[in-house]
Parts: sequence; structure tokens; C-alpha cells
Amino acid sequence: MKIVFLDAKTIGEDIDLSGYEALGEVVKYGFSTPQEARQRTKDADVVIINKVVIDETSIGEAEHLRLVCVTATGTNNLDKEYLKERGIAWRNVAGYSTETVAQHTFALLFYLLEKLRYYDDYVKTERYVGDVTFTHFAEAFHELSGMTWGIIGLGTIGRRVADIAGMFGCRVIYYSTSGAHDEPGYTRVDFDTLLAESDIVSVHAPLDENTRDLMDARAFAKMKSTASFLNLGRGPIVVEQDLADALLNHEIGAAGLDVLAAEPMREDNPLRQIKDSSRLIITPHIAWASVEARTRLMRIIEGQIREFFGM
Repeated sequence: MKIVFLDAKTIGEDIDLSGYEALGEVVKYGFSTPQEARQRTKDADVVIINKVVIDETSIGEAEHLRLVCVTATGTNNLDKEYLKERGIAWRNVAGYSTETVAQHTFALLFYLLEKLRYYDDYVKTERYVGDVTFTHFAEAFHELSGMTWGIIGLGTIGRRVADIAGMFGCRVIYYSTSGAHDEPGYTRVDFDTLLAESDIVSVHAPLDENTRDLMDARAFAKMKSTASFLNLGRGPIVVEQDLADALLNHEIGAAGLDVLAAEPMREDNPLRQIKDSSRLIITPHIAWASVEARTRLMRIIEGQIREFFGM
């Protein structure tokens, strides 16, 4: 068996992949264009990818290919009709990153909520050295307890965030993007109510026809001027120009993002102009990527290959 990793750099070089060597020949490429993938998959039995598009262009000459494994939950980069026509199976992985995405959600929030950039700079620039008093709290911050946390997308990750927020003393409400999701034990509200009542709004929804451009100028205008907005779902759920305007016009308090509409970030992204880290923090799509989550992910993929080939 030949296993080809087409964009192994997306997994990282610190994860032990030795288990795959026991399955057969393993070839790793850091990144692959569709044209490069076409050549690199010619004699592959298994292809492992994250973001590489799998269609006729990339695997048209892969005569031995039987299985495509996606090292992610989303599969919008797979031409499933083409795979079906070719009799090629595919697998993705769900649930591997729940804990780390929930953790990163709170990391973003606390960075903003407790004005950590300001206070770290205050100490690092030595303004605290020899100050007149033991404390300095020029930038006001508030307790999370008692706030209302609104969640858009109450799936596995959304529920985990909701549970943790509840432990901090938050009132948790959620909006079903499909309109059909009733979750026992959680308070479901309509979209406008969630925006109007929430002190924190976090997105944990997939990208689909119900969520694309959901957070636009109209949505931000309905939020509290002190509210924090967090997007841990998908970038195109947010109209980025509208978010930039909302931040610059102080329509909302702050925003923390781990996803963008185009990744890597493009030069024309309107959020580039906002340099105030107390208002905006952007991380480069890392919420899923703890060592534990990536290790778990690749062990699941290895198990899927073993199961598919009866090994």
C-alpha cells in the first residue's frame, strides 16, 4: 500500500506519524498544487489531505486510489460526485478538537475582557517599576459571572463552550442557524434576541447557506456597544468590512477571531487597519491545533485506514 500526504505541513512536524509506516510506503509532501497532486497521486492507494482540492484535476490519473482521508471535519474541498463515480471512498474526522477549540475560545475572550495586552505592556515598558501604589487598573474590566453568553451554533463545540460559560456563572442562550435544533437544557432564542441580550457572542457554526454573511452590519448594529464578538466557526460567516466598521465606530466592544474569509490573510482584508489589540485579536486558525488534538486526529485517521483495508 502507498499512502501519500499531499499537505503534511498542515499537520505539523511535531506529531508522531510512525504508525503509518507499518501500513505501507509513506510519502509526505509539505504542500501540493492541483497539478502537483495529479502527479504525486498516480500510484497512491490512500491520499491524506487537509485543504488540497480533490477532483478530476488532482487525482485524475490515480488509478489505484481507493481512499481519501481528510484531516479535518469540513469536506467542501472534495468533489464527492467524482469520487462516487470513481468508486473512491472518503473519510473525515469530527470531534477531535472540541476541547482545544473551547479552550481557545476562552483564551481569546479573556485576552479582550481583562485587557491583558494593556496590562502586559504596562509592566513590560517598566511603568510599574517604582509606581506610587501596588496596583494599577486604569483599564476597567468586569467579571464574566452574571454576563449573558450567546452561542451561534450549538453543536459539540458550542455545547462545550456553553457548559464552561455556565461554570463561570454566565447565563447562556443560543441561536439555531438551521431553525430546527432544539437542545434540551439550553435556552434557544431568535437571532435578534441573542444579539440584543448577549454580552458575549461566539460563533461555532459550520458555513452553509444559513450562516454565510450572517454577521453583517445589521447584526453588529443590534449588539451591545460593550459586547465581545468571537468567531471560532468559519470566516465567511462574518462580513469582514462590516466587522471592521463596527469596531472602528464603537458599535461593539471588541472582537476575537481565529478564522478569516480568506486564509492566509490577504492584503486587502479590511481588518488589517485595526492595530488596537484591546479591540481586536486575530489568531491564524490555530484553535484546532493543540498537540493533543493533532495527535488525536492522526490516530483516528490511522484507524480509519486500518479499518477500511481490514488491517
